[in-house]
Order: sequence, then C-alpha cells, then structure tokens
Amino acid sequence: MSSEQALNAAVLRSDRFRLERETDWIRLESIISKMEKGKARQLSDEDVLALPTLYRTLLSSLSIARENSLDAGLIDYLEGLALRSYFMVYGTQTSFGRWLGSFFGGGWSRAVRAIQPDIWIALLVMMAGAVIGYILVAGNSDWFYALVPGNFADARVPGASEQALRETLFGAHDGDGLAVFAAFLFSNNAQVALLAFALGFAFAIPSILLLIHNMALLGAMLWVFAQRGLTVDFIGWLSIHGTTELFAILLAGAAGIHVGRSIAFPGAKSHLNAASDAGKRAALVMVGVILMLICAGLLEGYARQLINNSIGRFAVGGGMLLFWLLYFFRFGRQTGRPGA
Repeated sequence: MSSEQALNAAVLRSDRFRLERETDWIRLESIISKMEKGKARQLSDEDVLALPTLYRTLLSSLSIARENSLDAGLIDYLEGLALRSYFMVYGTQTSFGRWLGSFFGGGWSRAVRAIQPDIWIALLVMMAGAVIGYILVAGNSDWFYALVPGNFADARVPGASEQALRETLFGAHDGDGLAVFAAFLFSNNAQVALLAFALGFAFAIPSILLLIHNMALLGAMLWVFAQRGLTVDFIGWLSIHGTTELFAILLAGAAGIHVGRSIAFPGAKSHLNAASDAGKRAALVMVGVILMLICAGLLEGYARQLINNSIGRFAVGGGMLLFWLLYFFRFGRQTGRPGA
C-alpha cells in the first residue's frame, strides 16, 4: 500500500470514527457550554442524568483515538472537551456569592470549632506571655524597655505619674499619644497573626514563641498602668478593639499550632496527608482572621475615638467578644460536619 493510500485509509477511518460518535460529543459539549455560562437550570432532567454517561463515553472515544493514532485535530478536540467536562462533573460548582454565604453561614465557625484543642493551647500560651511580661517588668523595670519599642515609650513608662497616664487614655492628646501606640499594636498584631500561622509548619514552636513575645509586650504595658491604679481604664481602652484583635491573634496562633501539631503527630495518616488536611482547615480559619483584623482596625480607628469613657468601651468590647463567642461556638452546628 502506497503512502497516499495509507493516508486516505487513515482519514476514512477517522471520519467513520467521528460519524459514529459525533452526536454524543455534540450533546455533551452543549451541556457543558450551558453549565459554563451559568445556565445549568436550563438543562433538562434527561441531560443531567446523561452527563456522567456521556463523559465516560467521551473518555472511551479519546482512548480509542489515541491508541489508533487518529487525526491529531480530533484528538485535540476530544482532550479539550474532556478537560472541560472534568471540571463540570467533578469540580466544585459554586459562585463566589454562594461560597461567601456558606463561609459566613457556618463554614468558618465549623472550621474554628474543629481546631478547638489548639485554641485552648494558644489561649494558655497567650495568658502565660502576658503574665511573664508583667512579672518581668514588676521585678525589674528595665525589662519594659526591652519589651516595648523605644519610640512608644513617651509618657507610658515606669514611674510616669497617674495624671500623665490618665491623659493618654482620656485626654486631648489621645490622638497623638496612645492612638499612635494603638496603631502600632494593630500593625504589630496583624504581623504576628500572619506569622503565627505561616510558621506553624515548624512543629508550631515559632508560633508559640511569637504569641508569648507579643503578649509579654502587653503585659509590660499593663504593669505601667496598674502601678497608678489605672488597670480597669487601660483594659477598657484596650477592650474596645482588643477583644476582636486579640481573638484574631488567638485563632491565627491556634491555626499555626494545628498545622504544626498535625505534622508532629499525624496519627494514622501520612505526614503529607495530615499536613494537607490541617492546612486546608487552618487556611479557612485564616480567611476569617483577616476579616477580624479589618474589623478591629475599624473599631480602633472610629469607636475608640468616639467613646471616651471606660463603661462605654467595655460595653463595645464586651459586646464584640460575646458576638464572636456565640458565632464560633454556637452558630452553624446543625449544618455540615465539623471541619468540613
């Protein structure tokens, strides 16, 4: 057989192959095109039921075409249609709006509850850090300057008078004094939150150290105000945005610890699978942490400036804390399984 005859035979074989199966391909492509355009509701019940069968038939056709070295253009077409069909058959079919609704409607709270043991670990670490900072400065005030950056140690230093400290909380200089420190705290805490999560893969040790150091700074500052009988006022000033901000750090640290603990103690899973599962769950928590930090920034920038008394500040801070506790540990329990 000459080369020309062989070529004609191959073309004839390819054409026959196409004619025998083209109807199913066209139908499948029509279904996939409607789904890609968000018109899945326009599909008939017959088309929906036929989709898996048509997809398997397409894969069979593609396999035959490759084995028999049929027309390259035909193979390219079948491969492209198979790829599109795969995403429609096995991919997650949801819009961003629907995902967002699912996230706030219980997905985020379930992810947080799934790492609850790590939240308790992070909480104990943070409390220990604050106590360590307080005790260190109480024993030797020089520790204050080691823990708190020097550019924020103006009126809020060991030995400052009650009047000077009170003015930083309620005085007219709030915008130039403690407001600057609040901005530093927010920026610092945002970095700590992200790093505590990102470094969790190192068996959570860097995450724990970051939480301790960050809270030691806060404990040192608390001691300064406590020496002048302003503990309640300082906590009130801090609570208006701190209940959200520190809660975000708590969750970020817990997410990092969750990843590190899963790698160190994978259980029946392989280290890779354990890290993958923990990472997906922790990443969902971190999406919410970013939103919490934005919320804390708004509270710090507006609510704290408008409310100039401790009772009002405690009301806002306490209300936000109650909201987060109810959302994370009471909301969305009836839908889905934890950590899904």
